[in-house]
Amino acid sequence: MLESPEQLAEEIAARIRAMPALNTDELRALRREVSKRISREPPQFVIRAAFKLLERRSIESRFLACELVRHHSAALAILDKRQLERFGRGMDSWSAVDIFSCYLAGQAWRRNQIEDSVIHGWARSRDRWWRRAALVSTVPLNSKAQGGSGDPVRTLEVCDLLINDRDDMVVKAMSWALRELAKREPREVQRFLNERKNALAPRVIREVENKLSTGLKNPRPARTKVRTKVRTTIRTTAR
Repeated sequence: MLESPEQLAEEIAARIRAMPALNTDELRALRREVSKRISREPPQFVIRAAFKLLERRSIESRFLACELVRHHSAALAILDKRQLERFGRGMDSWSAVDIFSCYLAGQAWRRNQIEDSVIHGWARSRDRWWRRAALVSTVPLNSKAQGGSGDPVRTLEVCDLLINDRDDMVVKAMSWALRELAKREPREVQRFLNERKNALAPRVIREVENKLSTGLKNPRPARTKVRTKVRTTIRTTAR
């Protein structure tokens, strides 16, 4: 029997430390096991356990914390601005941002649990990671795998807010946000590119246009046949 969220968090942290090799498959297997055990626990129990896990300050504990809430429908359904910003506190890498934005923030936004103004506030932050979070939070609006059905209005509003931002992490997130929307609304994305070409970063234009025309962010150039034995050997080795 689970006695408290704190004890659950301690158990999960201990099992993470005991893993011989930390990888996504192992972490997800642990998460699935724990999700079964807490499936009937109230949402507040799950969120408290997740917050305790966050105190461990590792990317693995952050991953488990966010996934536990993401896969507990009642817990996910009650997330609000205050709780989300507590989950996002201390983000300091692209992986931390993307876990938070795809598993929690974008999901809550897609379900209208937070106002657009919350995401817009993050987009205006001085912290590069919160600005990236604003853009990555659009991904669940448009990704079929994450429940999205396409939302060009909300997505492009955030892109407009960050269109002049040249921080590398923000530029890459802008490209991702537009490429994800392009899968659902290619005409809207093409129109946005045409109208904002002078403001968008060259990388964004290149990658999104590639996505629209080829379906790939960075399509490989067509290979040419190599006739000499020496070049064939080099090519084979390079593979």
